[in-house]
Amino acid sequence: MLLKGRLAIVLALLAISSAAYVAADNRPRLPAVHSYGASSSEVAARKVGCDIKGNINERGEHIYHVPGQEYYLATRINPARGERWFCSEWEAWWAGWRKAKV
Repeated sequence: MLLKGRLAIVLALLAISSAAYVAADNRPRLPAVHSYGASSSEVAARKVGCDIKGNINERGEHIYHVPGQEYYLATRINPARGERWFCSEWEAWWAGWRKAKV
């Protein structure tokens, strides 16, 4: 009888601690990756301040260009090919893109 009472208490405490664990979600949120436009005929829109260009080269490499880099001004964004704008280098890196070497 005493064992059944202890078992009930242990199970109740386990249920309470499990519910508290599930309810507390303190993980940091990951950024949303921005992808604008749907076709190559549309102008690639971007948010103000999101001026990092995500480009896909002829070998399929995902490369991002920041303002001031050598080919930044020559780089064009084609959303139909999966190219996009990023708001930060961290966001581009997190999405799997690498920084341009020049």
